[in-house]
Amino acid sequence: MIKKLLPEYEIDTDTGRVDVELVYRFLSRESYWAKDRSFVDVKKSIDHSLNFGLYKNSRMVGFARVISDYSTFTYLADVFIIEEERGIGLGKSLVEFILQYPSIKDTRRWMLGTMDAHGLYRPYGFSEVKTPSRW
Repeated sequence: MIKKLLPEYEIDTDTGRVDVELVYRFLSRESYWAKDRSFVDVKKSIDHSLNFGLYKNSRMVGFARVISDYSTFTYLADVFIIEEERGIGLGKSLVEFILQYPSIKDTRRWMLGTMDAHGLYRPYGFSEVKTPSRW
């Protein structure tokens, strides 16, 4: 499924378009949550997830993946926009698209983990876990 954001930007769920090298470089070198993740692990995680690539003129500039049973639980993971494309709302557009994606939009429980982007996710219904009773 492809969604045009602006003439030069689009979101696509085609795993075949994912620039695995870019995702690997970003996660293993620039993210705080996946530092030193191996290429094999990145590739395997992409192969077994619902992937959302964000492209500018066919070049990947953002990514997110979802792990889900498509009914009761969905985990949003590895969300990023490359640095030179930040600040124009692409992250928000990506999250909005994911949350409305037909096969997962009615999932009962969503989860994600972040240390620094609570403000991005709060408007979409995500909240910090104060006292985890089950986790």
